[in-house]
Amino acid sequence: MERMVDDMKNSLKHNKILTDVLIIGGGTAGCYAALTLSRNSNLSVAIVEKANIKRSGCLAAGVNAINAYIVDGKKPEDYVDYATKDANGIVRNDLLLTAAKRFNAVTAEMEKLGLVILKDAKGNYVARGNRNIKINGENFKPILAKAVQEAENVTIWNHINVTDLLVEENTVKGAIGFCISDENVYEFRAHKVIVATGGASGLYKPNNPGFSQHKMWYPPFNTGAGYAMGILAGAEMTSFEMRFIALRCKDTIAPTGTIAQGVRAKQINAHGEAYEGKYGVTTSERVYGTVKENQLGNGPCYLQTSGIDKEKDEELFKAYLNMAPSQTLKWMESGKYPSEQDVEIEGTEPYIVGGHTASGYWVNTNRETTIKGLYATGDVSGGCPQKYVTGALAEGEIAALDIIQKIDQEQSREIDDNVAFKKIEEYEKILNKETYFFTAKELEEAMQKVMDEYAGGISTHYQYNEKQLNLAEEKIEQIIKLSKDLSASDMHELMFVYELKERLTVCKQVIAHLIHRKETRWHSFNENLDYPNIDSGYYKYVNSKLKDGRLQILLRDIVQEEVYEHKN
Repeated sequence: MERMVDDMKNSLKHNKILTDVLIIGGGTAGCYAALTLSRNSNLSVAIVEKANIKRSGCLAAGVNAINAYIVDGKKPEDYVDYATKDANGIVRNDLLLTAAKRFNAVTAEMEKLGLVILKDAKGNYVARGNRNIKINGENFKPILAKAVQEAENVTIWNHINVTDLLVEENTVKGAIGFCISDENVYEFRAHKVIVATGGASGLYKPNNPGFSQHKMWYPPFNTGAGYAMGILAGAEMTSFEMRFIALRCKDTIAPTGTIAQGVRAKQINAHGEAYEGKYGVTTSERVYGTVKENQLGNGPCYLQTSGIDKEKDEELFKAYLNMAPSQTLKWMESGKYPSEQDVEIEGTEPYIVGGHTASGYWVNTNRETTIKGLYATGDVSGGCPQKYVTGALAEGEIAALDIIQKIDQEQSREIDDNVAFKKIEEYEKILNKETYFFTAKELEEAMQKVMDEYAGGISTHYQYNEKQLNLAEEKIEQIIKLSKDLSASDMHELMFVYELKERLTVCKQVIAHLIHRKETRWHSFNENLDYPNIDSGYYKYVNSKLKDGRLQILLRDIVQEEVYEHKN
């Protein structure tokens, strides 16, 4: 890996790094891709991470189960069927199957690296439901990060905020960003690039505002950066209207699956009535049922833990300490065990996340996007919902192996230097500008208010109509114009400015997708009051692509091929 320093035209120090493969985002998918590249090739690899790979990404706080695993008696095709039904058919079967076939192998590899997987007296993994196994995963990410730090030919660049892909003639040549802790710009040139930045939170007003706004389901630092840089570079995107709303323990926003599957707790309303049967048990219907019960005056809603066996109390305490300790602390603070009280539940604000729904880049079977040489893995990759942790690992591996097979190290990484210099000038303009009337934080709150009230947030019970979406589009455009005048006093504030820009780019995409799916296929996820029913005419993917500054919507037929390649 080569590094050069160039101070041409700019006061910010300009570092140019040459590498074979650039990985943007050091979360689960990015780290496993790097590990795969290191083990199976001599290619130079650079991981660029906004935080620090030791505790970055969705697994920063840990996880207490492998939620996508092929348990005894099941096969990968069973998992594909489950995910397809849960998403009402809007999935890519080729992506689901290629991921599912790797779930168990990547899990076994993580166990070799040191992950603790719970076993019974016979030495078999302890299943939790039909697709899950229990783990002690508080240190899942540090284990994976340690393996990457020890891998050959891998260089880790922490605290660098990548803002843009470098693309020429629809071929990726690298990316550019800045270091948060010093006044350095880093331009990475690469033969192949993997985007593994995760999904988007913070688009909508969260459950807990103010000081506790970070108490959300998805990492508050995931701004949709990977989506935004792909959108602006002209990559095709899919299914942004399939938003994800998590059903969570109230206030702590801790996962409910640990309770629902761990102790078979039912969802009940304030009258003690189980209501799941009335609305359905898909992921979106569980949220929808809770919303409707509250609207009907039957709330609050709960997971019924009162009356469970006392030994289950300790199991739940330990399980949440591995992932969401605030829930254990809440029980302790109340002075009542789960067996002595039910757990109140609520829906979160909507997120865009390809690990639970199908939102993200439109990719081929090997996870290459419509931009040549650019791959997308994990939550940023679309078409493969319910992939969870093992799916992210699998996709990192799939992309890495395809790169090894196809990379051409003789291919030029050159691109017009003015592309980088113009971006550096943009950074400097924001840094050198006089203090603006609005801050990035204030505009972010304005954006969240717009999305909440006009694009189906918590305050409208996730519902929207076309008139509201048109207003949302208009108001987000106004905020985008205001954001062009923002200033920053240091690199940290500069990061906040770009995080806002990223979220605004994703918001525009979400609104456009919601407008163009003229049906309600997933209650709450896309609750379209103008079109309250499923329309078979929309048994299609809603895709989009930015071309000449205009967002084009493409309705694509459901992919039937076992191996899909981009055709146009």
